[in-house]
Amino acid sequence: MPVNRRQFLLGTLAAPALAATKKQPAKQPATVERPNIVLIVADDLGAYMLGCYGNKEIRVPNIDRLALVGVRFSNAFSSSPVALERSLPEGLIGDVLASAGYNRGSATSAGQASEFLEAQAPAKPFSLTLTWSRPAAAAIPQKYLDLYAGTSFEATGWESAAPNATQKEMMRSPQSNLRKYAAGLSMLDEQVPVLLSKLQQRGLGDNTLIVLTGNNGYLAGHHGLWGDGLASDPINMYEEVVHVPLIWSWPSRFPPQTMRTEVVGSNDLLPSLCELTGAAPPPGRDLTGQSYLPFAYGRRLPKKQSWRGVTFARFRNTEMARDDRYKLILRDQGKGPNELYDESVDVTEKTNQYDNAQYVTVRDRFASALAAWRTK
Repeated sequence: MPVNRRQFLLGTLAAPALAATKKQPAKQPATVERPNIVLIVADDLGAYMLGCYGNKEIRVPNIDRLALVGVRFSNAFSSSPVALERSLPEGLIGDVLASAGYNRGSATSAGQASEFLEAQAPAKPFSLTLTWSRPAAAAIPQKYLDLYAGTSFEATGWESAAPNATQKEMMRSPQSNLRKYAAGLSMLDEQVPVLLSKLQQRGLGDNTLIVLTGNNGYLAGHHGLWGDGLASDPINMYEEVVHVPLIWSWPSRFPPQTMRTEVVGSNDLLPSLCELTGAAPPPGRDLTGQSYLPFAYGRRLPKKQSWRGVTFARFRNTEMARDDRYKLILRDQGKGPNELYDESVDVTEKTNQYDNAQYVTVRDRFASALAAWRTK
């Protein structure tokens, strides 16, 4: 979404954005920091649905501004492709931060979030999880539907119903259903300025980190399917359901207008927040994630550390391993049907390379990585 300088300065996020520019190095703390943390988690929100990830038809200006003044991760993936299984351990994150002295809150709307924020004071940090409902299931006022009355969604795209679709009825009128989905997302987008306004009103804005991400994505007609990973039989792990947005916005600390291309996963969020706040990881749990906090600050990893570059997902009998180029999908631990995609030349995932001899080394390497992850 193009934003000129005047619009940027007059936008909702203008005041905190002035605290950092691209020319200023990110502030690097000598010790851990303890910002307030607001975690916004959306069900059924794929990265491709947002303007800051390239969508030119769905209107989410407030999320786009959040990305403009923050750090956007372009290769963030969910560890589960369906809404009914939480890929993000929001409850565990709240418990860990509470054990580190954070006031803990949760909300499902901007109104509930505002009530929680009204009771907070700058003296003690808080963590607030705002869980957004599924855009396709929300009750949508007419004004949001009117935004898309003339939108064709040809750029967003869809395909004819696939033979293995589980919700073929939704594919009878994909444009109409896309209009409803987009309207629901635009309605949710308007919760962002309400939240930011309350933070500023309470004097909490400058010391609050906002993390926005998706629990899982949504096909919305892509591949001839409607829904999440359960939109097909067998379960799918298409990019639309596992590639999710991830935005970290804390303008007084993180460099604005930044895009990070490292492959990160849902299970990396808790280690990242633990490193940021000094909170202790939960005892007795083997966290499979890795902290990507240095990337948010615009730094490199310490010399003795390396980024693994592969993330994983699972739902029922279906597992995925994904790096910045390849994706392997195994079902029933390799019994099949299985899939392998080379995303560098096949971004729409139309050519399954699993049985291609030219990819056997890649296939076996990813299968071994999945087996090692499975044991954890």
